[in-house]
Amino acid sequence: MKGLIGKKVGMTQVYDEKGVLIPVTVIEAGPCVVTAVKTVERDGYAAVQLGFGARKSKNIGKPGLGHLAKAGVTGDKLPSILREFRTDEVLEPGAVLNAGIFAAGEYLDVVGTTKGRGFQGVVKRWNFGGGRASHGGAWERRPGSIGCREWPGRVQKGKRMPGHMGNVRRTVQNLEIVRVMAEDNVLLVKGAIPGANGGILLIQSALKKAAK
Repeated sequence: MKGLIGKKVGMTQVYDEKGVLIPVTVIEAGPCVVTAVKTVERDGYAAVQLGFGARKSKNIGKPGLGHLAKAGVTGDKLPSILREFRTDEVLEPGAVLNAGIFAAGEYLDVVGTTKGRGFQGVVKRWNFGGGRASHGGAWERRPGSIGCREWPGRVQKGKRMPGHMGNVRRTVQNLEIVRVMAEDNVLLVKGAIPGANGGILLIQSALKKAAK
């Protein structure tokens, strides 16, 4: 398993060697510094913690500064985002990973946070058809009945109703890497990825699909 923390830059399109136009998402993947290593003997599982981004050390609390200093990560600019990836690969604290760990033709699972849509009704949130507009309708975008008469005398759990939409964590699986630009820490990944431009992404090797 390989993983990186990245940032969604936006979408564009590129041509492959056969002249086929491919829609791709541009991801700034890394560089990520290893800030901690978890072992089965000490922690009960094997994982590596990576840091991404940059913020001033004066804006980090003493516990965070001590945690990073233990890995040898010091200076005026320190990682602003820390995430763990399960892996059996042996890495040393302070090591730096970049987009070069991936290659074109590999498949990724990408985790992002969808765009927030605020409070929405059932037509937008659940694609309800709404009610009739004529013959005294007056409920074109309403859900209709949600109750069940005498039994069970309450609204069933899971009933699709108006409410907060978006701003949730989502994983898109089996996205193909079209191109790796290691010198710029950029990955071009086929297809769309959830979230707005500038959103933080967790990028890891696909669990269900092997490389071409």
